[in-house]
Amino acid sequence: MSVRDRLPLRLDVDAPVPSAAALGRVHVLAVGGAGMSAVARLLLDAGLTVSGSDAKDGPVLEELCTRGATIDVGHAAEHVEGVDTVVVSSAIRDDNPELVAARAAGVRVLHRSQGLVAAMGEQRRVAVAGANGKTTTSSMLTSALLHLGARPSFALGGELAEQGTNAALGDGPDFVAEADESDGSFLVYHPDVAVITNVQPDHLDFYGDYATVQEAYAEFARTVRPGGLVVTCADDEGSARLAARLRAGEGGEVAPAGTSRVRVVTYGFGEDADVRLGEPVLEGRGGRATLTVDGATHELRVRVPGRHNLLNAAAAFAAATLGCGHDADAVLAGLAAFGGTRRRFEVRGEVDGVTVVDDYAHNPGKVTAVVATASEIARPGRLLVIFQPHLYSRTSDFAQEFAAGLAPADDITLLEIYGAREDPVPGVTSEIVAAPLRAAGRAVQVLAPQEAVAHVVAEARPGDLVMTVGAGDVTALTGQIVTGLTRR
Repeated sequence: MSVRDRLPLRLDVDAPVPSAAALGRVHVLAVGGAGMSAVARLLLDAGLTVSGSDAKDGPVLEELCTRGATIDVGHAAEHVEGVDTVVVSSAIRDDNPELVAARAAGVRVLHRSQGLVAAMGEQRRVAVAGANGKTTTSSMLTSALLHLGARPSFALGGELAEQGTNAALGDGPDFVAEADESDGSFLVYHPDVAVITNVQPDHLDFYGDYATVQEAYAEFARTVRPGGLVVTCADDEGSARLAARLRAGEGGEVAPAGTSRVRVVTYGFGEDADVRLGEPVLEGRGGRATLTVDGATHELRVRVPGRHNLLNAAAAFAAATLGCGHDADAVLAGLAAFGGTRRRFEVRGEVDGVTVVDDYAHNPGKVTAVVATASEIARPGRLLVIFQPHLYSRTSDFAQEFAAGLAPADDITLLEIYGAREDPVPGVTSEIVAAPLRAAGRAVQVLAPQEAVAHVVAEARPGDLVMTVGAGDVTALTGQIVTGLTRR
């Protein structure tokens, strides 16, 4: 089945998107989420009248109010009275009273991705996609462009630590967008530069199988504008396979590199990568490697940990220099200054020799990378992980892979599954992740949140690293852990 056949009926990826100026008064549903708050911030920057609603209150809603948005907690039909455009995500159910009322009144309804396109205007579009690494890669790219004075616009899945926001309109030539593949909506962007960090099985509740996932990324590459650039990771099997397919011009998709259609550039540690990384030197919470492109060798430095983050930085470098034409040395300086993204290996406190870190990892690839990196950093101390699985479908599809990714930790605590948009599924609990870990002799327990906090506070010793991992509300436990360690 084609990915277009799976798109929700509310999303026509081929429909023309109005300019921001034509949207009128805009109402954003679930405005507290990362993607939706980014759209709201951009439209506020564009001078539009913006309202929004969310099921629960939080600091994002408060911040949007201070910027002039009208925000309500809870969903009700009267919230969309008098609005001209309603922006929704795929997670909004069809029976949402605000969506029902908007449709009944004939109000324009845009998908989140279309709202983002409306804000892009005529800037050069750089869209970063992939199962893993897209938030960090797009954040690195944005930070580098800001550092060199290019004044980009950006919409990210996480908050830049130094800017304190995940979205802003700039007056420079570039617009950097994290392109969400989870619902196929990344087909809307039609970028000038597309970065594909990896092509791996995920979101199978939407795609059904890995073959359709791969076809979706090929379709995304086909949306790149003529004369544009596709940047893919040579070290990832799925991404490398896509690059080969594009270069071969299979089915008339993308002509070979060097033609007027689209150029394909790969990056990675392998000898065949166009942007090639040398042997990495990992130094605590940072790292460095040589970077060779077009016969010139540079030194790439980052202040975030792990081999995978050197790959992310190489992708950002390729997009900034080969795709957008910025100076290589200036981009490298910007990458070296990158201060990180909220919830991406974010250090939340250090108490009595114990470091507490929070990370958003929620699929097997992300969990595997962050746990492996953290276990190395923790040595000779121990790594204690609290992991909250995200979505019943994902946990069911990848229970064995999650167990394998968590296995390097010295102590593993699982919370129950954070269902988000999904209803519970009989028989699908965190125990299906715990079972293979127990069979392998790993120390694992499934606990309620407060029990998990008490467990790691009691177990952690000086030199240990405690990490909360997941896309749900597990992040709220970090403050409690720091408080508990302080009181101890």
